[in-house]
Amino acid sequence: MKGAYFLLALSLLALASSFAYASDPSPLQDFCVAINETKDGVFVNGKFCKDPMLAKAEDFFYSGLNIPRDTSNPVGSTVTPVNVAQIPGLNTLGISLARIDYAPNGGLNPPHTHPRATEILVVVEGTLYVGFVTSNPENRLVTKVLYPGDVFVFPVGLIHFQFNVGKTNAVAFAALSSQNPGVITIANAVFGSKPPINPDVLVKAFQLDKNVVKDLQSKFWWANN
Repeated sequence: MKGAYFLLALSLLALASSFAYASDPSPLQDFCVAINETKDGVFVNGKFCKDPMLAKAEDFFYSGLNIPRDTSNPVGSTVTPVNVAQIPGLNTLGISLARIDYAPNGGLNPPHTHPRATEILVVVEGTLYVGFVTSNPENRLVTKVLYPGDVFVFPVGLIHFQFNVGKTNAVAFAALSSQNPGVITIANAVFGSKPPINPDVLVKAFQLDKNVVKDLQSKFWWANN
């Protein structure tokens, strides 16, 4: 009987451990300001850490998120990230922020995923049609039209998008559950990879003519972040 309880306890510990590693690890100190220099550094969660006694206010600060961004590009949107690359003090803290500006009449944050983060988005200006697609086999589309003050959640790893259906500029802010959420823009990754994916693979996957695939691969795929 004791052996059975031991196995049960061990199984629960293993399960808890798997949940613990499903997102960014919790920090074991107050902070771990990221630095690029490796001398006398401690490597934690993908970054080297500054000596805590040398940390300063600037390590936890970013300015300018109130400034509108230029959206005159092929997709009509610009993402301004505020993650560990912009605020080194975010390292190990498991959170980041972004501002997204959308051009009128169709500004688009194209279908993309964040491999390491759930996103919660709030609209502050304009009207956005947003949505995400669930995983296989359902691939169900979940959508909503958002207005200023509305909030929407995009679950971690799922393909999602935002599209400005209004006649004016739109602005949204997003919080993400990782200091380095990553982004994979679907069209850019599939048709703009370097080196390119063998066209025969994409012909079969998308059921397209080979000339169409080659034309898509020849285009310049804009990165809006």
